[in-house]
Amino acid sequence: MLGWPPSVRVYVSTAGTDMRCGFDRLAAFVRDILSQDPLSGHLFVFFGRGGDRVKILFWDRTGYCLYYKRLERGVFHRPKSPAAGGVAELPVPELMLILEGLDLSGAKRRKRWTYP
Repeated sequence: MLGWPPSVRVYVSTAGTDMRCGFDRLAAFVRDILSQDPLSGHLFVFFGRGGDRVKILFWDRTGYCLYYKRLERGVFHRPKSPAAGGVAELPVPELMLILEGLDLSGAKRRKRWTYP
């Protein structure tokens, strides 16, 4: 599995996405639907309509990278969108748990110290 620093932000499109989309179409989704800059270096996560596929688009200073995972059995438990726009923001460790197949809907996050 790939590793990302904690400074990287993760934006998840909670609506189902057509998994036939490639680099350019996903980048257009990031600009138009998620209202973010696809060249920012952050991770943009798209789940398939069936829930068993996920694509992660990110920019690594020289070009787009696309991580694609398909589950052989079961589905990913994608987060619910708190906003009306269908976008959720997650910390990197939560994304890793979702990619491992864990359902975080019942998980409870404890308070942690953060830099002011």
